[in-house]
Formats: sequence, structure tokens, C-alpha cells
Amino acid sequence: MTGPAAPYHSASHEHGHVHSHSHGPASPHPAQAAPWSILRMTVVSRFGAAMAVSACLWAVVWLAMR
Repeated sequence: MTGPAAPYHSASHEHGHVHSHSHGPASPHPAQAAPWSILRMTVVSRFGAAMAVSACLWAVVWLAMR
């Protein structure tokens, strides 16, 4: 940072407020429960989702070619 504010900026990056993290700075964020996961879908559901995404992408290509 340059300019007149540079002397007031500390290298330790302390800003006088408390973060609400519940873990230490060296540890990763705790895992959160995912409400949806493709890994928990059945093979038939995954295939159907892939076909739906493919159909949408082909619709975009078809509309772009018109």
C-alpha cells in the first residue's frame, strides 16, 4: 500500500475486530453437511441428469446456429 495511509498499516494485519472462526488458523474449515450430492444419486438418476444437461447445452447450440 502506498500513499499517506501506508505508515498506519501494520504488517500483522490486525484490524481491531474479532473473526467468528471456531478453528485455529492452521486447521482447515470444518466439514459441512451437503444437502445434495451427485455421489449419492443412483446411476439411473445420474444418467438422467447428464441427459438433461446435454439436452440444455444442445438447445443453446441450436439456438446459436439459427
